[in-house]
Amino acid sequence: MFRGRWLLFLAFAIPVVLVSLIGVGGYIAFTKARMDPLTTADAIVVLGGEHDGRESYGISLAEQGLAKTVVLSDPYGTTDPTMKKACATSSDKYEVLCIPPVPSTTRGEAIFTQELARERGWNHVIVVTWRYHLPRARYIFDQCFDGTVTMRPTPRTYDFSLVEWEFTYLYQIAGYVKAGVQGPCEGSAD
Repeated sequence: MFRGRWLLFLAFAIPVVLVSLIGVGGYIAFTKARMDPLTTADAIVVLGGEHDGRESYGISLAEQGLAKTVVLSDPYGTTDPTMKKACATSSDKYEVLCIPPVPSTTRGEAIFTQELARERGWNHVIVVTWRYHLPRARYIFDQCFDGTVTMRPTPRTYDFSLVEWEFTYLYQIAGYVKAGVQGPCEGSAD
C-alpha cells in the first residue's frame, strides 16, 4: 500500500518538477536573454523565422548608419511578398542581400555569414532574431563565425500561453543539444 502511494506521488511529482524547472530556467535563459549594445558593424544579418518586423528592423539599423550591408536570410522562396519587398530595399547608404541558408537552419545562416565575411573582409556582424533565440543563435555563431557578433532581438512582445512558452523552451534546449552534437562548422576557428 505504501509503495503504491509512493509511486503515485512520484508519477505526479516528477513531471511537475520537470515542467517547473524548464519553465523557470527557460524564462531566465531565453525570455530574458542578454542582448548586446548596438555598435557599428560590417553587416547586419537578419535570421529567418517569422515576418515579425525583423526585416524592417534590420534595414532600419542600416538606415541609422550601423552597417553598410544588410543580409536577410531568405528560406521562404521566391513568392514571399514580404521578402520581395525587403530584398528590393537597397539605397545609397546600404545594400540588401537576400540569401537562402543551406541548410535552412541557424547553422546554415552562420555558415553563409562566415562565407560572406571571408569574401568581404567582415570582422563584426549584428545578428537579429527572436529574443528567446539569442542564446542559441550566439552559441551557433560562435561555432561557425570567426568574427565578433552583436546579438539583437527583434523589438516585439510575445503573446504566448504557458504551454507555448514551455514548448519554445524545449525547442531551444533541443536546438542547443543538436548544435553541441554537430560541433564547430568546417573551416571555423574553433
